[in-house]
Amino acid sequence: MLLATVAFSIDSMLPALPQISAELSPGRVNRAQLVIGSFVLGMGLGSFVAGPLSDSFGRKPVIVGGAVLYTIGAVLASAAGSLEMLLAARVLQGLGVAGPRIVSIAMVRDLYSGRQMARVVSFAMTIFVLVPAAAPALGSLIITHFGWRGLFLSFVIFAVVSAVWLGLRQPETLPPKARRAFRFGALWAAMREVLSNRIVVTCTAVMTLGLGTLFATLSSIQQIFSETFGRGQGFPFWFAGIALLSGLASVVNARLVVRLGMRLMITSALGAQVLVSAAVAAMTFFNLWPEALYFPGYFLWTTGVFFMAGLTFGNLNALALEPMGHIAGMAASVTAAISTVLAVVIAAPLGLAFDGTPLPLMIGTALLAAAGWGLMKSMPRRSSS
Repeated sequence: MLLATVAFSIDSMLPALPQISAELSPGRVNRAQLVIGSFVLGMGLGSFVAGPLSDSFGRKPVIVGGAVLYTIGAVLASAAGSLEMLLAARVLQGLGVAGPRIVSIAMVRDLYSGRQMARVVSFAMTIFVLVPAAAPALGSLIITHFGWRGLFLSFVIFAVVSAVWLGLRQPETLPPKARRAFRFGALWAAMREVLSNRIVVTCTAVMTLGLGTLFATLSSIQQIFSETFGRGQGFPFWFAGIALLSGLASVVNARLVVRLGMRLMITSALGAQVLVSAAVAAMTFFNLWPEALYFPGYFLWTTGVFFMAGLTFGNLNALALEPMGHIAGMAASVTAAISTVLAVVIAAPLGLAFDGTPLPLMIGTALLAAAGWGLMKSMPRRSSS
């Protein structure tokens, strides 16, 4: 649930973008995409401090504190009278959600390492997938009865339930004797250690490229379904199908990663994405799609983008944190913060390049996946990866 807070906060908003645009940004439809980007930006900025705070004060207090900040942002967003106010509140929400997002991964690293950590994260991602599968449909239902502002009350309920459940059921995983002083010198030393490790830096760069693809896809997917294919009304159900099918990637990864290793899983997924995205981009550019296959082809390609995420992100996190167990919070923060903030820089122009077709997104995905594949091939090997 902690990891799924992010997906719920993004995916349930997708059906609301047309209404938000009509009410707060009439005449500039693409600006509504910034409702997604602003949340992600806040999440990236909050990630810089969530991990170090948890290394100093414990995992559970930082998660609960982040949930409180997230709920405050949700309340402010529900009352926003302009797009600018809404975007500011979404940034605040993102700052808060960084606690649950980052520290939950650090908690897993406290208890597991290497391929076993990757396996546990894969199982967590399997549960995580159920939320984006249902989120757009649930968001549409809430919007129908309470308007798009009612979505933010559901965010409050979701955060309260997960925080209370954590408080009641999850023991603290970082004992006081293992905590680090919250001093600038100690934090700077830990950050330098993280950024001096070539494996960590490479994994962070690959995550940046992958998240850029994912965020760009999420930002423009509702417009593509509605404007390109005229299927906006059924979008929540199509999106649920994409999420459920791509969720199988976590199951596949959990079964294979212990045997094959994280590195092979990542490079194979990226390589496949390069070939598939280049092929569908060429077919779209040269108008080679038979009319009856254009939408099915786009649907399967989009599912492949999310499937790639299930085969890469958990493995990249595990690979990056493997040598950083003694400063797992800082390592989780640095890798997530840098990759998330830079991914927004990539995703925003790619999403705004929407021209009525998915072609810009397809080309961008092929190029980003190719760059990620090249980085993985150049990364030093470790015996456990």
